[in-house]
Amino acid sequence: MTDNRNTDADLPILATAVVPWTNEGVFEETVFVQQILLIATKLTPNIYIFGTAGEGYAVSESQFRRIASCFWETCALLNANPMLGVISLSLNTIIERIEWGRSVGFRRFQISLPSWGTLTDSEMAVFFDETCGRFPDCEFLHYNLVRAGRMLGPEDYKQLVARHHNLVAVKMGISDPATIRSLLQATPRVRFFFTETGYAIARKTSKCGLLISLASVNYERAIEFVRGNDQLREEYSAELQLILNTLIKLSEGNFHMDGAFDKLLFRMNDAHFPLRLLPPYSFPSENDAKLLREALPMRWRNGK
Repeated sequence: MTDNRNTDADLPILATAVVPWTNEGVFEETVFVQQILLIATKLTPNIYIFGTAGEGYAVSESQFRRIASCFWETCALLNANPMLGVISLSLNTIIERIEWGRSVGFRRFQISLPSWGTLTDSEMAVFFDETCGRFPDCEFLHYNLVRAGRMLGPEDYKQLVARHHNLVAVKMGISDPATIRSLLQATPRVRFFFTETGYAIARKTSKCGLLISLASVNYERAIEFVRGNDQLREEYSAELQLILNTLIKLSEGNFHMDGAFDKLLFRMNDAHFPLRLLPPYSFPSENDAKLLREALPMRWRNGK
């Protein structure tokens, strides 16, 4: 098998692995392993599970441990770089999951702020003290998103990075040039991962990582997007916007969770990957997958 994955140390791609379920809600381990193999060999060795797209908010403790163990073992065989996402309304649960993950071997964790109530400044400080501060031998990526109730800005990260040396990365889905510029200037030590539009903007002036989303429909094009110049990224971004428009149209009144979108995107690489989400959340249909495939710009279709 030809290894086409991105190996540029200064141009990393960060990808999620989503969890396949049977119609009865049972974890499909073989399908999951095949997905990780495809991502690691064709796209990037930097893979995480249990972000918002990975249904990290929805799994039980037994599901969390079984899937995370499978993920760790598979990444070890592939020499990939696994990151374990930890999402919960309970800080104690987050701490316990990190402790368990460390016992398995994980040293990279993705964290998000608890979202039952928006954290105050002092509460936010406690959250990072009890994650980054409690586990100094681990590295942490913060997922900065509106769903958490509070988006952190440049000044927030300045303070947090000064206090926690192991807060090493942030991922965000933003596209405002001024905000992107401020974040990159405020904390140059931190690696920022932006989704495609924000990445194309940031790369005009700075090094950053790609938090792959829409471009995951075609790994070859995605790597070109990263390795190409600004003109190519602008051209590809216009086509990615067409894909996004299709997704928005398909989702209206149908599905809305991050995982529904990411499973539909991954389906473009694996025609049999299950689209189901854990209850109670709605998920795309087989017809949605068919319509998305037909709507892809020609060069974003696999095999083209």
